[in-house]
Amino acid sequence: MIRINIICIGKIKEKYFTDAIAEYSKRLTAFCKFAITELNEEKIRSNTPNQSQIQEVLNSEGKRILQKIGTGDYVVAMCIEGKLMSSEELSKVIDNVSLSGKSTVDFIIGGSYGLSNEVKSRANLKLSMSKMTFPHQMARMILSEQVYRAFEISSNGKYHK
Repeated sequence: MIRINIICIGKIKEKYFTDAIAEYSKRLTAFCKFAITELNEEKIRSNTPNQSQIQEVLNSEGKRILQKIGTGDYVVAMCIEGKLMSSEELSKVIDNVSLSGKSTVDFIIGGSYGLSNEVKSRANLKLSMSKMTFPHQMARMILSEQVYRAFEISSNGKYHK
């Protein structure tokens, strides 16, 4: 059974997001081993951070993210410059990863400042959810739903229609 990990920066405090993510997590148990790893967000003590402070945060968060990624994992970096895909295309990506012999897909969601170049370089795929910007908590919920939808599409389930 394939393993799907969402590795993300920050915690979710809003109950409506945690409830929705818990529901999709429960539904996903029929298709995969699903886990979410939350890593602490780095704080900048300035309301107007400069580029070097932002780079320091990205590097620190990036190192911790990379420690959670297995050597043979297929990595999907969620980033604005990534490829836009339909739900059907995402379903095919997950199917193809499974068929290629890889057992784990890691979806990476960065913090407020995004993802480090090292994390993006490690990615097998850079994926964008939309040209719009979403709060990271909402992105996690939407990604959980889309992963569930991808498995439903692959199994010809009724959910995705």
